[in-house]
Amino acid sequence: MAWFDPCRGVAVYYPLPLHYFLRALREILYRVRLAFCSHTIEEAQTLKNHRTHSERQRLADEYAHGYLAGWNECFDTCMQAVEEEVSNAEELWNIGDMIVKSSEPSREN
Repeated sequence: MAWFDPCRGVAVYYPLPLHYFLRALREILYRVRLAFCSHTIEEAQTLKNHRTHSERQRLADEYAHGYLAGWNECFDTCMQAVEEEVSNAEELWNIGDMIVKSSEPSREN
């Protein structure tokens, strides 16, 4: 086998003497293409900075999303507790009325 192309899932075969030559030629052409198509130093630094910034931004967004989700959960729990207390307040007023009525002296004429 001269080489295997994993993208296509194809193995390339040539007769033995040609096999070594074409494999070496393919490797040389690949390296030349890399040399001529690569980015300049400034472009490489800019791309690196962009990747770093994007990663930091993604992590900050994840943190903020989790923070807000936790805050919303806490707020909902607090609101449930307040609603329970407000519903219990009506019962407290009824109990207060009963206490006031029982403590009033009865007037018998």
